[in-house]
Amino acid sequence: MSLELEQLTLQEQFEAVIKTEDKLQIRNFLDDQNISDVADLVYEYPEYEGNIIAHMSVHRAASVFKILDLSTQKTIIHELPANTTASLLNELPPDDRTDFLEELPSNVVRELIKLLDPEERKITLSLLGYPENSIGRLMTPDYVYVYPDNTIEEVFATIRKYGKDSETINVIYVINNKGELLDDIRIRDFILNTPDRKVAELMDDRFIALHPEDDQETAADVFKMNNRVALPVISKSNKLLGIITIDDILWVASEEFSEDMQKMGGTAALEEPYLDVPLLKLYKKRIVWLIILFVGETLTIAAMSSFQETLEQVLVLSTFIPLIISSGGNSGSQAATLIIQALALGEITVKDWWQIAGREIFSGLLMGITLGIFGFFIIYGGHHFFGLFGEHFIRIGFAIGTAVIGVVTWGTIMGSMLPLLLKKLGADPATSSTPFIATLVDVTGLLIYFGTAFLLLKGVLL
Repeated sequence: MSLELEQLTLQEQFEAVIKTEDKLQIRNFLDDQNISDVADLVYEYPEYEGNIIAHMSVHRAASVFKILDLSTQKTIIHELPANTTASLLNELPPDDRTDFLEELPSNVVRELIKLLDPEERKITLSLLGYPENSIGRLMTPDYVYVYPDNTIEEVFATIRKYGKDSETINVIYVINNKGELLDDIRIRDFILNTPDRKVAELMDDRFIALHPEDDQETAADVFKMNNRVALPVISKSNKLLGIITIDDILWVASEEFSEDMQKMGGTAALEEPYLDVPLLKLYKKRIVWLIILFVGETLTIAAMSSFQETLEQVLVLSTFIPLIISSGGNSGSQAATLIIQALALGEITVKDWWQIAGREIFSGLLMGITLGIFGFFIIYGGHHFFGLFGEHFIRIGFAIGTAVIGVVTWGTIMGSMLPLLLKKLGADPATSSTPFIATLVDVTGLLIYFGTAFLLLKGVLL
Protein backbone atom coordinates (compact mmCIF):
# COMPACT_ATOMS: atom_id res chain seq x y z
CA MET A 1 0.00 0.00 0.00
CA SER A 2 1.41 3.41 -0.93
CA LEU A 3 2.42 5.96 1.72
CA GLU A 4 -0.23 8.40 0.49
CA LEU A 5 -2.96 5.76 0.90
CA GLU A 6 -1.81 4.84 4.40
CA GLN A 7 -2.26 8.45 5.53
CA LEU A 8 -5.97 8.40 4.64
CA THR A 9 -8.75 7.23 6.98
CA LEU A 10 -10.01 3.66 6.59
CA GLN A 11 -13.12 4.90 4.78
CA GLU A 12 -11.04 7.03 2.39
CA GLN A 13 -8.68 4.12 1.76
CA PHE A 14 -11.62 1.86 1.00
CA GLU A 15 -13.18 4.35 -1.40
CA ALA A 16 -9.85 4.78 -3.19
CA VAL A 17 -9.24 1.03 -3.48
CA ILE A 18 -12.79 0.17 -4.59
CA LYS A 19 -12.54 2.72 -7.42
CA THR A 20 -9.56 0.84 -8.89
CA GLU A 21 -11.81 -2.21 -9.56
CA ASP A 22 -8.65 -4.28 -9.13
CA LYS A 23 -9.93 -7.47 -7.48
CA LEU A 24 -6.52 -8.51 -6.15
CA GLN A 25 -5.84 -5.08 -4.64
CA ILE A 26 -9.31 -4.95 -3.08
CA ARG A 27 -8.86 -8.44 -1.60
CA ASN A 28 -5.43 -7.63 -0.17
CA PHE A 29 -6.74 -4.41 1.35
CA LEU A 30 -9.76 -6.05 2.98
CA ASP A 31 -7.81 -9.07 4.21
CA ASP A 32 -5.31 -6.74 5.90
CA GLN A 33 -7.99 -5.05 8.02
CA ASN A 34 -9.36 -6.10 11.40
CA ILE A 35 -12.55 -8.14 11.20
CA SER A 36 -14.49 -5.52 13.19
CA ASP A 37 -13.25 -2.74 10.87
CA VAL A 38 -14.46 -4.62 7.80
CA ALA A 39 -17.85 -5.13 9.51
CA ASP A 40 -18.01 -1.35 10.04
CA LEU A 41 -17.33 -0.86 6.32
CA VAL A 42 -20.20 -3.22 5.49
CA TYR A 43 -22.56 -1.14 7.63
CA GLU A 44 -21.22 2.19 6.33
CA TYR A 45 -21.34 1.23 2.64
CA PRO A 46 -24.48 -0.92 2.22
CA GLU A 47 -24.23 -0.53 -1.55
CA TYR A 48 -20.96 -2.52 -1.43
CA GLU A 49 -21.82 -5.03 1.34
CA GLY A 50 -22.08 -7.99 -1.04
CA ASN A 51 -18.93 -6.96 -2.92
CA ILE A 52 -16.94 -6.64 0.31
CA ILE A 53 -17.70 -10.22 1.33
CA ALA A 54 -17.23 -11.54 -2.22
CA HIS A 55 -13.79 -9.92 -2.61
CA MET A 56 -12.35 -11.29 0.64
CA SER A 57 -10.67 -14.66 1.13
CA VAL A 58 -13.37 -17.12 2.18
CA HIS A 59 -11.96 -17.65 5.68
CA ARG A 60 -11.84 -13.91 6.42
CA ALA A 61 -15.24 -13.40 4.79
CA ALA A 62 -16.79 -16.02 7.09
CA SER A 63 -15.24 -14.32 10.14
CA VAL A 64 -16.84 -11.00 9.13
CA PHE A 65 -20.18 -12.53 8.13
CA LYS A 66 -20.77 -14.23 11.47
CA ILE A 67 -20.52 -10.96 13.46
CA LEU A 68 -22.94 -9.02 11.24
CA ASP A 69 -26.56 -8.51 12.26
CA LEU A 70 -29.18 -10.83 10.80
CA SER A 71 -30.75 -8.38 8.36
CA THR A 72 -27.35 -7.60 6.79
CA GLN A 73 -26.53 -11.31 6.58
CA LYS A 74 -29.79 -11.95 4.74
CA THR A 75 -29.09 -9.15 2.25
CA ILE A 76 -25.57 -10.40 1.57
CA ILE A 77 -26.70 -13.98 0.97
CA HIS A 78 -29.35 -12.68 -1.42
CA GLU A 79 -26.74 -10.69 -3.39
CA LEU A 80 -23.98 -13.31 -3.59
CA PRO A 81 -23.78 -15.78 -6.49
CA ALA A 82 -24.55 -19.41 -5.61
CA ASN A 83 -20.92 -20.62 -5.70
CA THR A 84 -19.75 -17.81 -3.37
CA THR A 85 -22.67 -18.48 -1.02
CA ALA A 86 -21.77 -22.18 -0.96
CA SER A 87 -18.14 -21.41 -0.09
CA LEU A 88 -19.17 -18.96 2.62
CA LEU A 89 -21.70 -21.30 4.26
CA ASN A 90 -19.29 -24.24 4.16
CA GLU A 91 -16.60 -22.10 5.78
CA LEU A 92 -18.81 -20.87 8.62
CA PRO A 93 -18.45 -22.75 11.93
CA PRO A 94 -21.40 -25.17 12.29
CA ASP A 95 -22.86 -23.35 15.30
CA ASP A 96 -22.78 -19.94 13.59
CA ARG A 97 -24.20 -21.43 10.39
CA THR A 98 -27.04 -23.06 12.34
CA ASP A 99 -27.73 -19.84 14.22
CA PHE A 100 -28.11 -18.04 10.87
CA LEU A 101 -30.21 -20.70 9.15
CA GLU A 102 -32.71 -21.06 11.99
CA GLU A 103 -33.76 -17.44 11.46
CA LEU A 104 -34.67 -18.00 7.80
CA PRO A 105 -37.92 -19.32 6.26
CA SER A 106 -37.95 -23.11 5.81
CA ASN A 107 -38.03 -22.93 2.00
CA VAL A 108 -34.89 -20.73 1.99
CA VAL A 109 -33.15 -23.06 4.44
CA ARG A 110 -33.84 -26.05 2.18
CA GLU A 111 -32.22 -24.29 -0.78
CA LEU A 112 -29.17 -23.16 1.18
CA ILE A 113 -28.60 -26.59 2.72
CA LYS A 114 -28.34 -28.00 -0.80
CA LEU A 115 -25.25 -25.82 -1.30
CA LEU A 116 -23.39 -27.44 1.60
CA ASP A 117 -20.82 -30.19 1.29
CA PRO A 118 -22.20 -33.61 2.33
CA GLU A 119 -20.40 -33.65 5.67
CA GLU A 120 -21.36 -30.04 6.51
CA ARG A 121 -24.94 -30.76 5.45
CA LYS A 122 -25.08 -33.73 7.80
CA ILE A 123 -23.77 -31.65 10.71
CA THR A 124 -26.15 -28.76 10.02
CA LEU A 125 -29.23 -30.98 9.77
CA SER A 126 -28.20 -32.62 13.04
CA LEU A 127 -27.92 -29.28 14.84
CA LEU A 128 -31.18 -27.97 13.37
CA GLY A 129 -32.89 -31.09 14.70
CA TYR A 130 -32.46 -29.94 18.31
CA PRO A 131 -35.16 -27.82 20.02
CA GLU A 132 -35.08 -24.06 19.47
CA ASN A 133 -33.10 -22.18 22.14
CA SER A 134 -31.38 -25.41 23.19
CA ILE A 135 -27.66 -26.01 23.63
CA GLY A 136 -27.77 -28.42 20.69
CA ARG A 137 -28.35 -25.49 18.32
CA LEU A 138 -25.18 -23.74 19.55
CA MET A 139 -22.70 -26.59 19.85
CA THR A 140 -19.95 -27.23 17.32
CA PRO A 141 -18.43 -30.62 16.44
CA ASP A 142 -15.05 -28.95 15.80
CA TYR A 143 -12.88 -29.79 18.81
CA VAL A 144 -9.70 -31.71 19.61
CA TYR A 145 -9.95 -35.01 21.44
CA VAL A 146 -7.34 -37.51 22.61
CA TYR A 147 -7.21 -40.87 24.40
CA PRO A 148 -5.96 -41.74 27.92
CA ASP A 149 -3.02 -43.80 26.63
CA ASN A 150 -1.71 -40.97 24.42
CA THR A 151 1.51 -39.29 25.49
CA ILE A 152 1.71 -35.51 25.72
CA GLU A 153 3.94 -35.56 22.65
CA GLU A 154 1.17 -37.36 20.74
CA VAL A 155 -1.36 -34.84 22.07
CA PHE A 156 0.61 -31.96 20.55
CA ALA A 157 0.88 -33.85 17.27
CA THR A 158 -2.94 -34.18 17.29
CA ILE A 159 -3.34 -30.49 18.06
CA ARG A 160 -1.02 -29.53 15.19
CA LYS A 161 -2.99 -31.78 12.84
CA TYR A 162 -6.56 -30.84 13.82
CA GLY A 163 -6.24 -27.69 15.92
CA LYS A 164 -6.63 -25.18 13.09
CA ASP A 165 -10.13 -26.52 12.34
CA SER A 166 -11.14 -26.54 16.00
CA GLU A 167 -13.31 -23.85 17.59
CA THR A 168 -10.83 -23.63 20.49
CA ILE A 169 -7.78 -25.53 21.73
CA ASN A 170 -7.81 -24.06 25.23
CA VAL A 171 -9.34 -27.32 26.43
CA ILE A 172 -8.58 -30.82 25.12
CA TYR A 173 -11.16 -33.58 25.60
CA VAL A 174 -10.32 -37.13 26.64
CA ILE A 175 -12.57 -39.91 25.34
CA ASN A 176 -12.46 -43.70 25.25
CA ASN A 177 -12.88 -46.02 22.26
CA LYS A 178 -16.69 -45.77 22.61
CA GLY A 179 -16.59 -41.98 22.24
CA GLU A 180 -17.56 -41.45 25.88
CA LEU A 181 -16.21 -38.35 27.60
CA LEU A 182 -13.74 -39.16 30.37
CA ASP A 183 -12.25 -35.76 31.18
CA ASP A 184 -11.41 -32.31 29.87
CA ILE A 185 -7.90 -30.97 30.38
CA ARG A 186 -6.66 -27.42 29.92
CA ILE A 187 -3.86 -27.06 27.43
CA ARG A 188 -1.63 -25.43 30.04
CA ASP A 189 -1.50 -28.78 31.87
CA PHE A 190 -0.01 -30.38 28.75
CA ILE A 191 2.45 -27.54 28.24
CA LEU A 192 3.71 -27.70 31.82
CA ASN A 193 4.40 -31.47 31.74
CA THR A 194 7.06 -33.58 30.04
CA PRO A 195 6.39 -35.03 26.56
CA ASP A 196 6.59 -38.67 27.73
CA ARG A 197 3.82 -38.45 30.35
CA LYS A 198 0.54 -40.15 29.57
CA VAL A 199 -2.77 -38.30 29.38
CA ALA A 200 -4.17 -40.70 31.99
CA GLU A 201 -1.66 -39.32 34.52
CA LEU A 202 -3.16 -35.82 34.18
CA MET A 203 -6.79 -36.90 34.46
CA ASP A 204 -8.80 -36.27 37.61
CA ASP A 205 -12.08 -37.65 36.16
CA ARG A 206 -13.90 -34.45 37.06
CA PHE A 207 -15.58 -32.41 34.38
CA ILE A 208 -18.64 -30.25 33.87
CA ALA A 209 -20.80 -31.00 30.84
CA LEU A 210 -24.02 -29.84 29.25
CA HIS A 211 -26.71 -31.78 27.41
CA PRO A 212 -27.97 -30.79 23.95
CA GLU A 213 -31.55 -30.36 25.24
CA ASP A 214 -30.47 -27.92 27.98
CA ASP A 215 -31.78 -24.38 27.70
CA GLN A 216 -29.29 -21.78 26.47
CA GLU A 217 -29.87 -19.58 29.51
CA THR A 218 -28.94 -22.54 31.72
CA ALA A 219 -25.63 -22.82 29.87
CA ALA A 220 -24.93 -19.13 30.50
CA ASP A 221 -25.31 -19.73 34.25
CA VAL A 222 -22.99 -22.75 34.12
CA PHE A 223 -20.32 -20.78 32.27
CA LYS A 224 -20.56 -17.93 34.76
CA MET A 225 -20.37 -20.18 37.84
CA ASN A 226 -17.44 -22.24 36.55
CA ASN A 227 -15.38 -19.58 34.76
CA ARG A 228 -14.95 -21.64 31.57
CA VAL A 229 -14.21 -20.65 27.97
CA ALA A 230 -15.68 -23.89 26.58
CA LEU A 231 -17.81 -26.77 27.85
CA PRO A 232 -18.45 -30.22 26.39
CA VAL A 233 -21.94 -31.32 25.30
CA ILE A 234 -22.73 -34.96 25.95
CA SER A 235 -25.62 -37.32 25.25
CA LYS A 236 -27.53 -39.18 27.95
CA SER A 237 -25.16 -42.10 27.42
CA ASN A 238 -22.15 -39.79 28.00
CA LYS A 239 -21.08 -39.70 24.34
CA LEU A 240 -19.23 -36.50 23.44
CA LEU A 241 -21.37 -34.73 20.82
CA GLY A 242 -19.65 -31.37 20.59
CA ILE A 243 -18.60 -28.31 22.55
CA ILE A 244 -20.05 -24.88 23.21
CA THR A 245 -17.80 -21.83 23.55
CA ILE A 246 -18.05 -18.61 25.52
CA ASP A 247 -18.51 -16.42 22.42
CA ASP A 248 -21.80 -18.20 21.64
CA ILE A 249 -22.95 -17.72 25.22
CA LEU A 250 -22.17 -14.00 25.06
CA TRP A 251 -24.43 -13.70 22.00
CA VAL A 252 -27.17 -15.58 23.87
CA ALA A 253 -26.82 -13.28 26.88
CA SER A 254 -27.04 -10.23 24.62
CA GLU A 255 -30.18 -11.54 22.88
CA GLU A 256 -31.82 -12.48 26.19
CA PHE A 257 -31.09 -9.03 27.58
CA SER A 258 -32.65 -7.36 24.53
CA GLU A 259 -35.68 -9.65 24.73
CA ASP A 260 -36.21 -8.96 28.44
CA MET A 261 -35.92 -5.21 27.92
CA GLN A 262 -38.59 -5.34 25.21
CA LYS A 263 -40.88 -7.44 27.39
CA MET A 264 -40.36 -5.06 30.30
CA GLY A 265 -41.61 -2.29 28.05
CA GLY A 266 -44.85 -4.16 27.43
CA THR A 267 -44.20 -5.59 23.97
CA ALA A 268 -43.44 -9.02 22.54
CA ALA A 269 -39.76 -9.65 21.75
CA LEU A 270 -38.49 -8.55 18.32
CA GLU A 271 -36.35 -11.06 16.43
CA GLU A 272 -34.89 -8.40 14.13
CA PRO A 273 -33.40 -4.90 14.51
CA TYR A 274 -36.12 -2.31 15.08
CA LEU A 275 -35.79 -0.57 11.69
CA ASP A 276 -35.92 -3.92 9.85
CA VAL A 277 -39.20 -5.03 11.43
CA PRO A 278 -42.15 -4.53 9.00
CA LEU A 279 -44.68 -2.01 10.29
CA LEU A 280 -47.52 -4.55 10.40
CA LYS A 281 -45.36 -6.99 12.35
CA LEU A 282 -44.35 -4.23 14.77
CA TYR A 283 -48.05 -3.42 15.24
CA LYS A 284 -48.85 -7.07 16.01
CA LYS A 285 -45.99 -7.30 18.52
CA ARG A 286 -47.24 -4.28 20.45
CA ILE A 287 -51.02 -4.28 20.14
CA VAL A 288 -51.67 -7.49 22.11
CA TRP A 289 -50.15 -6.12 25.31
CA LEU A 290 -51.84 -2.75 24.77
CA ILE A 291 -55.22 -4.47 24.50
CA ILE A 292 -54.56 -6.46 27.67
CA LEU A 293 -53.49 -3.32 29.53
CA PHE A 294 -56.40 -1.33 28.08
CA VAL A 295 -58.91 -3.90 29.30
CA GLY A 296 -57.10 -4.00 32.64
CA GLU A 297 -57.48 -0.26 33.03
CA THR A 298 -61.25 -0.61 32.67
CA LEU A 299 -61.12 -2.18 36.11
CA THR A 300 -59.76 1.16 37.30
CA ILE A 301 -62.87 2.82 35.89
CA ALA A 302 -65.02 0.26 37.69
CA ALA A 303 -63.21 0.97 40.96
CA MET A 304 -63.72 4.71 40.56
CA SER A 305 -67.37 4.25 39.60
CA SER A 306 -68.07 2.28 42.76
CA PHE A 307 -66.82 5.25 44.79
CA GLN A 308 -68.64 7.87 42.69
CA GLU A 309 -70.79 8.97 45.60
CA THR A 310 -67.72 9.40 47.80
CA LEU A 311 -66.04 11.50 45.10
CA GLU A 312 -69.11 13.71 44.75
CA GLN A 313 -69.13 14.41 48.49
CA VAL A 314 -65.38 15.06 48.80
CA LEU A 315 -64.20 16.38 45.46
CA VAL A 316 -60.70 16.91 46.83
CA LEU A 317 -60.14 13.14 46.83
CA SER A 318 -60.14 13.07 43.02
CA THR A 319 -57.33 15.65 42.98
CA PHE A 320 -54.96 13.13 44.53
CA ILE A 321 -55.82 10.14 42.32
CA PRO A 322 -52.82 10.69 39.94
CA LEU A 323 -50.52 10.97 42.97
CA ILE A 324 -51.81 7.74 44.48
CA ILE A 325 -51.72 5.80 41.20
CA SER A 326 -48.20 6.93 40.28
CA SER A 327 -46.82 6.17 43.76
CA GLY A 328 -48.10 2.60 43.70
CA GLY A 329 -47.12 1.98 40.09
CA ASN A 330 -43.62 3.39 40.53
CA SER A 331 -42.91 1.40 43.70
CA GLY A 332 -44.20 -1.78 42.02
CA SER A 333 -42.09 -1.20 38.92
CA GLN A 334 -38.99 -0.60 41.05
CA ALA A 335 -39.49 -3.84 42.96
CA ALA A 336 -40.22 -5.84 39.79
CA THR A 337 -37.09 -4.54 38.05
CA LEU A 338 -34.87 -5.44 41.01
CA ILE A 339 -36.37 -8.92 41.40
CA ILE A 340 -36.24 -9.73 37.66
CA GLN A 341 -32.60 -8.69 37.50
CA ALA A 342 -31.73 -10.69 40.63
CA LEU A 343 -33.43 -13.77 39.15
CA ALA A 344 -31.54 -13.35 35.87
CA LEU A 345 -28.21 -13.07 37.70
CA GLY A 346 -28.97 -16.08 39.89
CA GLU A 347 -28.79 -13.97 43.08
CA ILE A 348 -32.18 -15.27 44.24
CA THR A 349 -34.50 -18.19 43.53
CA VAL A 350 -38.23 -18.78 43.97
CA LYS A 351 -37.43 -20.56 47.26
CA ASP A 352 -36.31 -17.21 48.70
CA TRP A 353 -39.82 -15.75 48.36
CA TRP A 354 -40.50 -15.44 52.09
CA GLN A 355 -37.24 -13.58 52.75
CA ILE A 356 -37.87 -11.34 49.73
CA ALA A 357 -41.43 -10.62 50.87
CA GLY A 358 -40.19 -9.59 54.33
CA ARG A 359 -37.60 -7.23 52.87
CA GLU A 360 -40.06 -5.67 50.42
CA ILE A 361 -42.78 -5.20 53.05
CA PHE A 362 -40.29 -3.41 55.30
CA SER A 363 -38.90 -1.38 52.38
CA GLY A 364 -42.42 -0.54 51.21
CA LEU A 365 -43.40 0.67 54.67
CA LEU A 366 -40.31 2.88 54.95
CA MET A 367 -40.83 4.37 51.49
CA GLY A 368 -44.57 4.70 52.07
CA ILE A 369 -44.09 6.51 55.37
CA THR A 370 -41.61 8.89 53.74
CA LEU A 371 -43.94 9.67 50.86
CA GLY A 372 -46.95 9.79 53.22
CA ILE A 373 -45.21 12.50 55.30
CA PHE A 374 -44.53 14.43 52.10
CA GLY A 375 -48.20 14.04 51.13
CA PHE A 376 -49.35 15.30 54.53
CA PHE A 377 -47.16 18.40 54.31
CA ILE A 378 -48.41 19.09 50.77
CA ILE A 379 -51.93 19.25 52.22
CA TYR A 380 -50.71 21.29 55.17
CA GLY A 381 -48.81 23.74 52.94
CA GLY A 382 -51.66 23.97 50.45
CA HIS A 383 -54.02 25.00 53.21
CA HIS A 384 -51.78 27.60 54.87
CA PHE A 385 -50.37 29.18 51.71
CA PHE A 386 -53.25 28.86 49.26
CA GLY A 387 -56.28 28.34 51.47
CA LEU A 388 -57.06 24.91 50.02
CA PHE A 389 -58.71 21.78 51.47
CA GLY A 390 -61.03 23.48 53.98
CA GLU A 391 -61.23 23.33 57.75
CA HIS A 392 -60.67 19.57 57.94
CA PHE A 393 -57.33 19.70 56.12
CA ILE A 394 -55.58 17.81 58.94
CA ARG A 395 -57.94 14.84 58.56
CA ILE A 396 -57.59 14.95 54.77
CA GLY A 397 -53.77 15.10 55.02
CA PHE A 398 -53.77 12.19 57.44
CA ALA A 399 -56.05 10.17 55.11
CA ILE A 400 -53.88 10.91 52.06
CA GLY A 401 -50.65 10.05 53.94
CA THR A 402 -52.07 6.79 55.29
CA ALA A 403 -53.38 5.80 51.84
CA VAL A 404 -49.95 6.48 50.29
CA ILE A 405 -48.30 4.20 52.86
CA GLY A 406 -50.75 1.42 52.04
CA VAL A 407 -50.52 1.83 48.26
CA VAL A 408 -46.70 2.01 48.15
CA THR A 409 -46.35 -1.02 50.43
CA TRP A 410 -48.86 -2.96 48.34
CA GLY A 411 -47.06 -1.92 45.14
CA THR A 412 -43.71 -3.25 46.38
CA ILE A 413 -45.31 -6.53 47.44
CA MET A 414 -47.00 -7.00 44.07
CA GLY A 415 -43.89 -5.95 42.15
CA SER A 416 -41.67 -8.41 44.00
CA MET A 417 -44.00 -11.40 44.25
CA LEU A 418 -45.49 -11.45 40.73
CA PRO A 419 -42.15 -12.20 38.94
CA LEU A 420 -41.52 -15.03 41.42
CA LEU A 421 -45.00 -16.45 40.81
CA LEU A 422 -44.50 -16.39 37.04
CA LYS A 423 -41.09 -18.04 37.45
CA LYS A 424 -42.70 -20.75 39.58
CA LEU A 425 -45.31 -21.34 36.86
CA GLY A 426 -42.60 -21.64 34.20
CA ALA A 427 -43.28 -18.28 32.53
CA ASP A 428 -40.82 -15.48 31.81
CA PRO A 429 -40.71 -13.07 34.80
CA ALA A 430 -39.96 -10.17 32.44
CA THR A 431 -43.57 -10.29 31.21
CA SER A 432 -44.75 -9.15 34.65
CA SER A 433 -42.88 -5.91 34.35
CA THR A 434 -43.70 -2.26 34.34
CA PRO A 435 -46.94 -1.83 32.37
CA PHE A 436 -48.59 -4.98 33.72
CA ILE A 437 -47.73 -4.28 37.35
CA ALA A 438 -48.61 -0.58 36.98
CA THR A 439 -52.08 -1.52 35.68
CA LEU A 440 -52.62 -4.06 38.45
CA VAL A 441 -51.50 -1.66 41.16
CA ASP A 442 -53.68 1.12 39.68
CA VAL A 443 -56.83 -0.88 40.36
CA THR A 444 -55.91 -2.19 43.80
CA GLY A 445 -54.34 1.15 44.75
CA LEU A 446 -57.59 3.00 44.13
CA LEU A 447 -59.45 0.50 46.30
CA ILE A 448 -56.93 1.05 49.10
CA TYR A 449 -57.12 4.83 48.64
CA PHE A 450 -60.89 5.15 48.66
CA GLY A 451 -61.26 2.56 51.40
CA THR A 452 -58.80 4.41 53.62
CA ALA A 453 -60.44 7.79 52.90
CA PHE A 454 -63.88 6.38 53.65
CA LEU A 455 -62.77 4.97 57.01
CA LEU A 456 -60.84 8.08 58.12
CA LEU A 457 -63.22 10.75 56.81
CA LYS A 458 -66.51 9.03 57.63
CA GLY A 459 -68.64 11.19 59.86
CA VAL A 460 -66.56 14.28 59.10
CA LEU A 461 -66.68 14.87 55.35
CA LEU A 462 -68.60 11.76 54.30
